[in-house]
Amino acid sequence: MQKLKVWDPAVRLFHWSLVIAFASNALILDDDSKQHQYVGYVVLALVGFRVVWGMIGTRFARFSSFPPSVSGSLEQMSEMATGRTRIHVGHTPLGALMIYNLLVTLAIIGASGYAMTTDLLWGVAWPEYVHEFTVTWAEVSIVLHIAAVLFESRRTGVNLPRAMVTGSKVIDNQRGG
Repeated sequence: MQKLKVWDPAVRLFHWSLVIAFASNALILDDDSKQHQYVGYVVLALVGFRVVWGMIGTRFARFSSFPPSVSGSLEQMSEMATGRTRIHVGHTPLGALMIYNLLVTLAIIGASGYAMTTDLLWGVAWPEYVHEFTVTWAEVSIVLHIAAVLFESRRTGVNLPRAMVTGSKVIDNQRGG
């Protein structure tokens, strides 16, 4: 067994703060309330922080450590289909695509939500349609993200939720690390 420090405190705080903020806006707060708007601004600030941290942060937080890769994603899907296991210390290729998807989606949600509050676009329909569509897309993506994390944790023997709490992945060298 090997314990590897992967997720720094900033990444973990970002992740769980985003979970709380998005869940609050999606499940608890009234869509028409000021609190919904304020939490939306928090989500935008968190996304902005993550973009900056993705450029200057620690090794596994940097976007350069998990570039979007179609070939890597296809290889990971092949591993899943054939029962092979390759342990990724940082993000997997499919995980990287999900991160980029969620960051862009959350930015669009925030921008379209803000657009609905401006004088210029007040009462215009398309920002609300964009907002609602991307919220739905985010919700579907989050469900897929959670399912994939649970699936990959079981498949690889690496407890990914625990790693996002503690910052360390515990890898069984016998399973493919």
